[in-house]
Amino acid sequence: MPDLQRAADIISKLPPPEPVSDNPDPARMERGRALGQQHRCNFCHQSNYAGQENVPRLAGQREDYLLKALRGYKGNSRYAYDAQMSEVVYPLKDEDFADLAYFLARLK
Repeated sequence: MPDLQRAADIISKLPPPEPVSDNPDPARMERGRALGQQHRCNFCHQSNYAGQENVPRLAGQREDYLLKALRGYKGNSRYAYDAQMSEVVYPLKDEDFADLAYFLARLK
C-alpha cells in the first residue's frame, strides 16, 4: 500500500495534460458544452472540468480515453467507479459521447 500511495503522490503533482491544439469545430464544441451543462457534468467536475478531490479532471484529457470511459460507464464495463456515472450517461447516445469527448479534450 505505501508503494501505491507514493505513486499516487507523484501522479498528483504532474501538470494537467495539454488540450488538443487544432482549430475546433464551433458547432461540435457548442454541442459538447451544452451536453455537459444539460447532464450536469459541470457540477461534479466543476465548471472548468478540472475535477476536485476524488472527481477526476476531464478538461484536456485524451479524446479517445474520454470516449472509452463514457462508453464504459454506459455499458457497465468500468468497474470500481461511482455507479452514479452509469445513471448520468444512460440517456446519452454514442454521438453525444463523441461530441462531449471532443469538447472536453479541447478545453483549455
